[in-house]
Amino acid sequence: MFFQRSIQNLVTMTGIGIHSGQQSHLTLRPAKINTGIIFHRIDLSETVDLPAHAENIADTRMASVLQKGAVRVSTVEHLMSALYGLGIDNIHVDLIGEEVPIMDGSAAAFIYLLKTAGIVEQNSPKLFLRVLKPIEVREGKGENERWARLEPYNGFSISFSIDFQHPAISSTANFAKIDFSTNSYINEIARARTFGFANEVERLRSMGLARGGSLDNTVVMDEYKVLNKEGLRYKDEFVRHKILDAIGDLYLLGKPLLARYIAYKAGHKLNNSIARALLEQKDAWKFVKSESKSQIFEKSFIENVGLI
Repeated sequence: MFFQRSIQNLVTMTGIGIHSGQQSHLTLRPAKINTGIIFHRIDLSETVDLPAHAENIADTRMASVLQKGAVRVSTVEHLMSALYGLGIDNIHVDLIGEEVPIMDGSAAAFIYLLKTAGIVEQNSPKLFLRVLKPIEVREGKGENERWARLEPYNGFSISFSIDFQHPAISSTANFAKIDFSTNSYINEIARARTFGFANEVERLRSMGLARGGSLDNTVVMDEYKVLNKEGLRYKDEFVRHKILDAIGDLYLLGKPLLARYIAYKAGHKLNNSIARALLEQKDAWKFVKSESKSQIFEKSFIENVGLI
């Protein structure tokens, strides 16, 4: 049987918010069984709790933002992705500041921090959200059309397509498929960084976005090439980062998915839209647990998403 997971020890990190440009201090604390993942704004006169759930996402411009009233926690997707990658169900995330630190723009720093904290199994079965029938959302028309689809699947697989019409991106793969029966989250997804374009910086900053972006935390491109001296970490790092984001956004469903996710030109908005659409259609999913690991996954899947 799979058991729920938390961390063993309190750990902290400090870094810059990629959109706010402000320093944030993050603390991860162990949580009891069935707590889920809860963010806490502890820098306010009274602490505000924001459960990590798709229905609490209020803004998807360049990031996934939890909000309760006027209180926000921005850019949760990379940490959420890392929590999925290590199979963590229950954790408290204390935040001084509005935004989760961007660190190097990937999930790698969070993976390291969580491993440093120690991962412990808890004496309660882990629940999975199994998709029972296809769900699809679409937006735009013609060349601007984009879509996302969830299908039943005995495991977790993501097929993702991007189309940025930029030579530095087009020269790499515009499509990637990750199936966790054969692919390792830590080795093949966690180090993929966020990316952006130098000619969009001023426009984004005028919107209150990307004020903390730099070559230290973003793959930056001019009109023709990647500007980072070290180049790319994966030959298809751009589409892999989109998969990293999607994993984090889908983990806001509250439970790890048993499904195939197929997406075309999707971002945080469509990731959140498909999660909400699934939750609204009650006959399209159910919670399941396994009496033995072989009932849901092959051993390779279990290893690749950190469940053993």
